[in-house]
Amino acid sequence: MRVLLIGANGYIGRFVADRLLADPAVQLTALGRGDDADVRFDLASGSPGALTRFLDAVHPGVVVNCAGAIRGGARELTRHNTVAVATVCEALRRSGCGARLVQIGCSAEYGPSQPGSSTAEDAVPRPGGPYGVSKLAATELVLGSGLDAVVLRIFSPAGPGTPAGSPLGRLAEAMRRAMQSGDGELKLGGLGVQRDFVDVRDVARAVHAASLSAAQGVINIGSGRAVRLRDAAAVLARVAGYGGALHELDAPPGPLRSAIGHPRADSDHAAPMAYPYPDGCGSWQQADVRTARDRLGWRPRINLEESLADIWMEAACRI
Repeated sequence: MRVLLIGANGYIGRFVADRLLADPAVQLTALGRGDDADVRFDLASGSPGALTRFLDAVHPGVVVNCAGAIRGGARELTRHNTVAVATVCEALRRSGCGARLVQIGCSAEYGPSQPGSSTAEDAVPRPGGPYGVSKLAATELVLGSGLDAVVLRIFSPAGPGTPAGSPLGRLAEAMRRAMQSGDGELKLGGLGVQRDFVDVRDVARAVHAASLSAAQGVINIGSGRAVRLRDAAAVLARVAGYGGALHELDAPPGPLRSAIGHPRADSDHAAPMAYPYPDGCGSWQQADVRTARDRLGWRPRINLEESLADIWMEAACRI
């Protein structure tokens, strides 16, 4: 099976590449903006015609799109998350390869949900920020393209490779600094937020399964269990061997701060950012993952403690 992977150098894309390469039946080609891609192509600025010519030459059976942007202004997010997907869809429509499309979506497309609820794929999307809007627009383009396509809506990915600037990455870095300085108290904000964490390696398994399946439409990929960030911090402290006190700070309304936590300092009384997940999803998200089980035969295998242990191992190795 020939698979074209777009965005192989991204956080999720790297693990998807590893998973696909481990399958001896897969012949993988990576397309991206980096020098190490098999083919260099910028979806945000490249034309559908150029991509069509490449598809006709390679003739993949599956195209997996892991590319996109998670930060930036509305214009940049639209260019990388929406326009880029429009280019992929148009190129696939023009091409004679007949490839199946596996698009990586995001739970931010749903927006806020009722605490205690599980969000199923038929929930009405109400994204609360530009990122979610740009990803939802991409999903609608895929669903309306007429292609053999599936969109995997990934909830909160965790595990090795977690970006240092992500909420869990910032949490690990704050703990590392506290331990390095011998601080017995760590001040953290926004720990009441609850998210559905899913290990990035389990996400890669889901992408692999979706590539081989005939499932179409939207499929949630999550653990099916919301975890309070306060509890994740406690697990991380145990994994790291941090014996200090974790103090939660209530941040006042105002602009978002860039750090989730910082070591204690007598001269620093500013609260960390109020919402450690600037995804526009409010205080609660939990996936209904029955569709992934029924249509992909997929279940998460890696628990949050293992994911956090891997995040901590990488943070502890930073100088």
